[in-house]
Amino acid sequence: MAHSFDIILRNGRVMDPETGFDQVCDLAISGGTIAAIGSFYGTAPQDIDASGLIVAPGFLDLHAHGQSVAADRMQAFDGVTTTLELEVGALPVADWYAQQAEKPRALNYGTAAAWIFGRKAAFGAIELDASVHPIDQMGAGSDDMGWSTEAASPERTAEIVAHVRQGLEDGAIGIGLPNGYAPGAGVKEMADICDLAYEYSSPTFTHIAYLSNIDPQSSVDSYVRLIGLAGATGAHMHICHLNSTSLMDIERVVELVKKAQAQGLPVTTEAYPYGTGATVVSAGFFMDPDFKNRTGSDYSNIELIRNHHRFTGREDMRTAREEDPTDLVMWHFLDVEANDEHRRLLDLSVTYPGGSIASDAMPWINEDGSIYEGLDWPLPENVSAHPRSSGTFTRFLREHVRERETMPLMEALAKCTTLPAKVIETCAPAIRKKVRLQEGCDADIVVFDMETLIDKADFTAMNRPSEGVKHLLVNGTFVIRDGKLDTAAAPGQPIKRGAA
Repeated sequence: MAHSFDIILRNGRVMDPETGFDQVCDLAISGGTIAAIGSFYGTAPQDIDASGLIVAPGFLDLHAHGQSVAADRMQAFDGVTTTLELEVGALPVADWYAQQAEKPRALNYGTAAAWIFGRKAAFGAIELDASVHPIDQMGAGSDDMGWSTEAASPERTAEIVAHVRQGLEDGAIGIGLPNGYAPGAGVKEMADICDLAYEYSSPTFTHIAYLSNIDPQSSVDSYVRLIGLAGATGAHMHICHLNSTSLMDIERVVELVKKAQAQGLPVTTEAYPYGTGATVVSAGFFMDPDFKNRTGSDYSNIELIRNHHRFTGREDMRTAREEDPTDLVMWHFLDVEANDEHRRLLDLSVTYPGGSIASDAMPWINEDGSIYEGLDWPLPENVSAHPRSSGTFTRFLREHVRERETMPLMEALAKCTTLPAKVIETCAPAIRKKVRLQEGCDADIVVFDMETLIDKADFTAMNRPSEGVKHLLVNGTFVIRDGKLDTAAAPGQPIKRGAA
């Protein structure tokens, strides 16, 4: 008996990382969901020949700061169908979701509750305003850094916890906990926040407290502290960018995480395949008088994104942060092209078994440093971000599957889909249907050519889309078809805590 479907993808290599299904066959879509997989008779108004192409679940990015139409479009060419702001987050959360719903979002979106904004508000450094981009909020409050360097009183801690609790009540997917930007927060405060995460069965998405390779307050110190919080409170501690925050201690912290997981502690990780990080110029750790000794990095390794200025020293950075504390910088902490040991360290984080791939994608910014919120396509030549905002997942698949063969394709796909989903699906069950190619799941699908898949963005031309994604569907709607973006497509839906 023949069936009628909305879309049929024919003769592609259909791969489902959860079940291990790997077969050349057809996939049919009806009403935004996967209706059938296999060999069947059927017709559809949109009949797509996927011969020679991989048909996989769309990629889930747990750590994406862009959260705009422009960011969605660039990530679509990277195979992403769901992009979440979980390391920093937002407050007030209800307002953030309401504002995103007014934009023509191409990808599914969501946020964590921003602990650090609750902290800034409790210290009087900012007023909570979801209309201010989270990255701009990260740079705000630099005139008085007490919110960053001081422990909170019991009264302030209670206020911080109340802000975060409201965010969870409003649908936040866990708690953004960028401790490295407020290392003065005490263990009592951290324990209270982790208790809250455990109460709501929601992860914390943690930027470790200290960026240093020497004690006291080393990256190893930070990991031991996080693992201790997981054991003491039961909170799921998801460690963001295992690569960049560990600096030269990647090998040691990988050992610590592995031992913690072997004991059953709720600790997970993510990484991106670049040796260059990015943040706001006002990040407090840049002002450490012993920065070079503690990080093993020179100030010349830090570069203003908007104009590629390389810093000459601490005073140069101080001047930049006084001029515009929200300016974005790149930090070239590993030289993976010229240094084999640096390449090995990066590989340890990216290929870590059970670890997710996440981009830490930065927002697109104008030449004056302001965040680009336009709808132009292609993106204007004068906007910039970081190559990872354009090519994280394609770079990972190109390097580690096709070229260097560090892992099979199915394992790599799991690191982009089901593994990140496992981090959040206990609190956001809707994600379960978005990372699997199974009947009844949402039609969030990427169709790509493994032989031509390539990231095109680099540090001099960041806004070049990746190539090789032939089709990308979000909730059954084509965002990319035959390699071309549909600028009118806006099928993205909110992902929230507790929503199935």
